[in-house]
Amino acid sequence: MDSPTGRMIRIGKTAIGLIGVDIALNKALAAAMSFEQAVNFIFQTVKEQNYIPPTMVDQYQAAIGREYRKILGLNDEQEQGLIIRILGPGCVSCNGLLTMVINAMEKAGVAADIEQIHEPDEIWRLGVTITPALMINGRVLIAGIQPTPAQVEEWIREFTPVSTTVQANMTLSAGKDNTGNG
Repeated sequence: MDSPTGRMIRIGKTAIGLIGVDIALNKALAAAMSFEQAVNFIFQTVKEQNYIPPTMVDQYQAAIGREYRKILGLNDEQEQGLIIRILGPGCVSCNGLLTMVINAMEKAGVAADIEQIHEPDEIWRLGVTITPALMINGRVLIAGIQPTPAQVEEWIREFTPVSTTVQANMTLSAGKDNTGNG
């Protein structure tokens, strides 16, 4: 019998660790269920092993649906904007990478969801075997070495949706008066 492991799932703007998601996802795939049946099955299975607040049922089901779509290859992560993951045990190098990412975002004038993943099982599940690693919108850009600040800035600009950059620039310029003094 498979032993359940935890998986981080984004519920709204928060990453929540849930036990048993992987096993339920695999069972749903093997049973060739319809999308709705699969999401309901996975949700019920996960609910047996995790506390899910009654007021959050719809959000959890939507998040499970997103995870199931990812498994099916119908990834909708691009719709969520810029998602940056820093993978590593929380060492000095990982913290340095986080600081570098925040500085690059500030310099580019963009906003993003930043998630630090410390759990080895979750890191390996994402296909990374050496840390620190930087993942942007589901793509591992570097692992095992520290990138240069210029590389990080370039990646941030490359993956930033145009609407986010325009919105950030409009926010920055909206605070200035005619003299440019803000």
